[in-house]
Amino acid sequence: MFPYHGYTGKCLYVDLTTGQIEPREYDTALAEQYLGGNGLGTRLLWEQVGPEVDPLSPENLLIFATGPLCGTLMPNSGRVEVIAKSPLTGIYGDANAGGFFGPELKFAGWDAIVLAGQAPHPVYLTIADDQVGLLDAHDLWGLSTSQTEAVIRRDCGDSQVKTATIGPAGERLVRFAGIQLTPQRSAARCGLGAVMGSKRLKAIAVRGRGPVRVADPARFHELSTEFHHRLRANPLFATVSAHGTPGIVALMNPLGRFPTKNFQMGSFPEVDKISVEALQARALVRHLSCFGCPIGCNKLYCLTDGPHAGLALSSVEYETLNSLGSCVWNADLDSILAANYLCDEVGMDSISAGRVISFAMELWEEGIINLDDTNGLAMHWGDKALVLRLLKMIATRQGFGDLLAEGVRRAAQSIGRGAEQYAMHVKGMEIPAQDGRAQKSMGLAHATSSRGADHLKAFPTIDETGYPEEGRRRYGERYLPELVDPLATKYKPMLVKDGEDLGAVVDSVGVCKSGGTFVLAEIYWPDLAAVLEAATGIEMSEERLKRIGERIYNLQRCYNVWHGISRADDRLPRRFAEEPSPSGNARGQIIDLEPMLDEYYTLRGWDPTTGWPTAEKLRELGLEEAAKRLNLR
Repeated sequence: MFPYHGYTGKCLYVDLTTGQIEPREYDTALAEQYLGGNGLGTRLLWEQVGPEVDPLSPENLLIFATGPLCGTLMPNSGRVEVIAKSPLTGIYGDANAGGFFGPELKFAGWDAIVLAGQAPHPVYLTIADDQVGLLDAHDLWGLSTSQTEAVIRRDCGDSQVKTATIGPAGERLVRFAGIQLTPQRSAARCGLGAVMGSKRLKAIAVRGRGPVRVADPARFHELSTEFHHRLRANPLFATVSAHGTPGIVALMNPLGRFPTKNFQMGSFPEVDKISVEALQARALVRHLSCFGCPIGCNKLYCLTDGPHAGLALSSVEYETLNSLGSCVWNADLDSILAANYLCDEVGMDSISAGRVISFAMELWEEGIINLDDTNGLAMHWGDKALVLRLLKMIATRQGFGDLLAEGVRRAAQSIGRGAEQYAMHVKGMEIPAQDGRAQKSMGLAHATSSRGADHLKAFPTIDETGYPEEGRRRYGERYLPELVDPLATKYKPMLVKDGEDLGAVVDSVGVCKSGGTFVLAEIYWPDLAAVLEAATGIEMSEERLKRIGERIYNLQRCYNVWHGISRADDRLPRRFAEEPSPSGNARGQIIDLEPMLDEYYTLRGWDPTTGWPTAEKLRELGLEEAAKRLNLR
């Protein structure tokens, strides 16, 4: 019997090639050393998916993993992690989503699903507690994500079934295809929907009715209640709850941190037209929450008139307002909502989708591509009809959309003629909606993220707009004021490293970064250690938890080193280093990355020349076998 609470103690292994379904006991050592979620997936990928494996081959694994706090009373406990080798970057890949799928998987009695192989024809996986099967999905292939869920619920006779589905983009192996989870939540980044499509797995449908037990119910209830109260008392709670992530559009624009025209600028002159005030005045219906969330940052929106009348959607985020708004010079809010909805329906990461379109628009502006390259399409900035048309072409790999479906790095390599300098990516993943010239810690975080350009690995918020009290509480008076100054580089490597390690733990236990740990910044290392001990029964000090976070992040780095990544890949596009920002508070700023990298590697105990973990650091973390595999000294 599995000795720890907070876990079901069972993982589901599915070989799609043979159709074999096998329950396995959760390895106790994995729980102790990696917790679950992100940590579990990292370890399994390291053990079973090497450099010789093509991400779209049957040999790649696709892992859905929950953590010990998922599905509990802990605030924001609705997260699930999806892990695979990324078809977009060719290295470590993961995506995280909220909603209700993760808790439902726990209620059904499973901590994780590990999928291998490739089905001979389209299938979907059904899980009803311990009853698991593979069903034919020929009739579902080609349907949108919402249509797929509706058909599955109808066939199951149960409207409460939770699903993880791909749309046409995943089926056609768009390299930034995502996975949609109930309800309209996206495990979007890294192209894991394409991995699911390559396995001919259309969907996973889950229904569970079991409990999630904790080791010390009284203590766990006390801590969870305290955290709920602390979140509600946070000065930012009311704003975050009322507006969600769109609320920061107006905050980021004057800072020069709101990417515009493929990062040519950091401010959008028509920002008021796509602000949260404009969005809510135009389309807000009501507030929504993921499982166990007191914040309710999700919203339901509906357009009642205009060319997109009748359109209803949720999960409109800051990132999408940027990628399909300012970054393509589009101030038409209705068309942005229509584009957001389309990305969800076809199952496609809206960040990468918007970035490849803005990349193409800048190439057109620079005269690098013409009508011969685009199959007759003029790629003008702000053409809202073109954006919608291109999204459909990308999802179905038609015409010029087939090239853009490869992502900016591969598209630039195919085009040549200097296109590479306009491809805004790190390690092959398109940069999200932050301009590091306006927040130096975020520039460093984009460069060092284990999955390519990403804000959510380190998620530095302490210096985003200045959190002096939180900076003082977490790190001490001696690091102020530079720590909370977004334009300063001093202490930012420390901030990024701490965020990466903390983020690895948060993604491994099954709670939300946008809630108490990073945005509202109420729950920190000692809080997580205490609640994990109460939930699992594993003795958990703050120091032990920090070591776990560091172990997970170092193993992700080792996985990438195994795939050829080095310091040479921890770099930002030329634009950030050579073109001073023309916008807002960041006017005149560039990113001097190399000194921050030197300090970051030193703090991590990595070789500053190669950017590789040292054998000494890996031995310290119990990763001796990684040092041997990589021949590290």
